[in-house]
Amino acid sequence: MMKNQIKLFRPIGAVICNLFLAYVVYFLARMAFLFENWNLFADSLTWGHFIELLRGGLMFDTSAILYTNALWVLMVLFPLHLKETTTYHRVCRWVFVVVNILTLALNLGDSVYFRYSMRRTTTTIFQEFENENNLGGIFWTEALNHWYFFLLAALVAWGLWKLYTEPVTNLSPKKGRPGRISYYLIITISLLAFVPFCVAGMRGGWTRDIRPITISNANNYCDRPTEVGLVLNTPFALIRTIGKNNFEVITYFQDRAELESIYSPIHAGVKGGSAFKKKNVVVIIIESFGREYIGTYNRHIPGYKGYTPFTDSLLANGALTFTHSYCNGRKSIDGMPSILSSIPMFVEPFFLSPYSVNDVSGLADCLGRKGYETAFFHGAERGSMGFMAFARATKFQDYYGREDFNSDPRTRGDADFDGWWGISDEPFMQYYCKKMTEMKEPFMTALFTLSSHHPFRVPDAYKDQFPEEDPDMPIYPVIRYTDMALQHFFASARKQSWFKNTIFVITSDHTNMTRLPEYKTDLGGFCSPVIFYDPSGEMGSGMVDAIAQQTDIMPTLLDHLGYDEPYLSFGIDLLHTPADQTWAVNYLNGIYQYVKYGYVIQFDGRETRAIYALDDSLMKNNLIGKVSVQQQMERELKAIIQQYMERMTENRLLPSE
Repeated sequence: MMKNQIKLFRPIGAVICNLFLAYVVYFLARMAFLFENWNLFADSLTWGHFIELLRGGLMFDTSAILYTNALWVLMVLFPLHLKETTTYHRVCRWVFVVVNILTLALNLGDSVYFRYSMRRTTTTIFQEFENENNLGGIFWTEALNHWYFFLLAALVAWGLWKLYTEPVTNLSPKKGRPGRISYYLIITISLLAFVPFCVAGMRGGWTRDIRPITISNANNYCDRPTEVGLVLNTPFALIRTIGKNNFEVITYFQDRAELESIYSPIHAGVKGGSAFKKKNVVVIIIESFGREYIGTYNRHIPGYKGYTPFTDSLLANGALTFTHSYCNGRKSIDGMPSILSSIPMFVEPFFLSPYSVNDVSGLADCLGRKGYETAFFHGAERGSMGFMAFARATKFQDYYGREDFNSDPRTRGDADFDGWWGISDEPFMQYYCKKMTEMKEPFMTALFTLSSHHPFRVPDAYKDQFPEEDPDMPIYPVIRYTDMALQHFFASARKQSWFKNTIFVITSDHTNMTRLPEYKTDLGGFCSPVIFYDPSGEMGSGMVDAIAQQTDIMPTLLDHLGYDEPYLSFGIDLLHTPADQTWAVNYLNGIYQYVKYGYVIQFDGRETRAIYALDDSLMKNNLIGKVSVQQQMERELKAIIQQYMERMTENRLLPSE
């Protein structure tokens, strides 16, 4: 009798044994993630802290494993004696192996993608790349480069199949086999007992006061926001963001007057009756153009020249820039609203959030009101990256993409297609220059380049001129190529009648691959150039010892031109703000980073996690509780967050609202 009862416990035993195998799979995926991104974690990782990260990862792995294997558990423990056959449980084995290999594939894929986004992939990726038709080619390129992940997946699949514990319970009426009554009693109890464990594991705990864990809870185990990627797993990040609105309004200040007195994104416009300067505005957003690649920003490094000789010459001959300049996000879709509408990325990209239909303004809208002709240029197909939708929402009058380039008889058409994303930078920049010459002044245009995007391919005609210098940094040659394309663009632009009456802005959408240690930190990953170049010299020149961010571009331009109408901007006028009052803010894996007064604080929405001096470039010395301005910085950052979240969720992104 005892032997028969033991047989009845085989299904629950099989569930326990096989779920243990799933934990092993997630552990292997985490190790693969760590080794693939070793340079991002090695400097701050100790054995003790590594164990703490694994402990945190166990909680998120438990949630993901139970979510993804819930169907399989139900199939095994569902109390129906007719299913207890070898064929049925062979199907169960297939379900278990396939599901867990798919989750492994998601984690391994993110091991490669993480270095570009610095965050685990969420469901916004489906919106971000929904209009791209070249992802297959990029996938296969990366697959070849990371063939060892396919080998790992194959070995894990073989191991899961071989080590799978079969839960078959034979119920035929022969002597010595368990009866159906005992079967239904024990299997039903097993299923009912497993349910609370399953719910608790999915939620992240037992107690009533525990809310279901979210991505931001990973910060509880991390010393740096970047480490959140090591604690989380991709299936959890995807599951937790399905149909979710992560914009939480926290009312730090009940008194509206107090909130407005601390921080308001409403700019009144320039008053006093000065004439509006009808200067052309040209904003050039260079893909992945981090400060690390530009020699001028790294003169403190002995012998470092960088990879941008033309940009360096521009900075040395009339351009204006800032010592501490930052992007407001880590993706292209983050950079667009920051640069052209002065709206930073908090939590999720604005144009991929439920609030993407909000009324929104921007440079094109404001200058369009002053009679400017406006146009957006991007060498990819229309709809790529959601840029065309953004351009229309912010009232750009025209949009020019790959199709328009190809239809222009002055170009070589698709002979200049890079084979991946669109028209290579050098020919498209020349087309850009020609189109602006045809526009009526004053005009405002924005160009988004694409050559320095993964997979980092230099056009064949320039491969000998820009050979690969470092196999670990394939971005270097394309940065040099795009810098040359920028040089050729300016050479053509200087010949045009509109050149001297134009303000040029050069920045990046985000940063990318890094080698220098100071750019591997949580703040270093946001180091982008903010460059103004006015051939007339009216904006000034040189390197200003101040803080700048992408959201400052719009208010700086509008105020300099003498724009006299109210507008909304989460930035400042860099030309008329004292250096000690300049600031920057960005968001990384649940942590807000606020830079001001010579420090950067890391704030999780409720409390400060760390504070570092800006001259502590490697972010080694946490000064929390030791800095007199910490409370003031917290107060200002809370006001920025509250203004952002309230206005975003209430559709108040226009100055009249």
